[in-house]
Amino acid sequence: MSDFDGRLARRHADELIVGLVSISDRASQGTYQDQGIPALREWLGQALASPWQDAARLIPDEKNVIVATLAELVDRVGCDLVLTTGGTGPARRDVTPEATLAVATREMPGFGEQMRQISLRFVPTAILSRQVAVLRETPDHAALIINLPGQPKAIKETLEGLRDEQGNVAAPGIFAAVPYCIDLIGGPYIETRPEVVKAFRPKSALRNKG
Repeated sequence: MSDFDGRLARRHADELIVGLVSISDRASQGTYQDQGIPALREWLGQALASPWQDAARLIPDEKNVIVATLAELVDRVGCDLVLTTGGTGPARRDVTPEATLAVATREMPGFGEQMRQISLRFVPTAILSRQVAVLRETPDHAALIINLPGQPKAIKETLEGLRDEQGNVAAPGIFAAVPYCIDLIGGPYIETRPEVVKAFRPKSALRNKG
């Protein structure tokens, strides 16, 4: 996996191109070590069984910069999925949701609802989180953009879900729905490692139905 600029020719028909965007004034200025992008790369490396690569961006909490970055990753780089981390709280500098909605063609509210439900199992302040998920569609391409929490532990929990002491899924993670969503918007067919997160598709959408 590596960063790239410009529209990338996929090395494989089912290669997923993921935009990773960490939004932080301090990290973008070099006064704080970014944890979001490394956490996302590590989790995706564990969860994805299909080929993938990423384009990473570390940017400040500036709405116009976030808007431009999201548009670039979808329209020019050709990302199928963009995951952002940071900037989703109620502080005045937290403008990630507004920037995400500004580039959207349609909202996908279920993702934000489920993320808050997972986080509420740990902290009551999860209700202060304003994460959104949207689609950005152009005439020849579409992508799913999801705002994630800022902390690595919360990123893992919301993507992967929660398991009980017996290892059974207690709360589904949001990534279980991502592969089928990307199917529906014309992206590559993504397979996951079920021991990390099991992608859900209706039987009619499965490639290997045996």
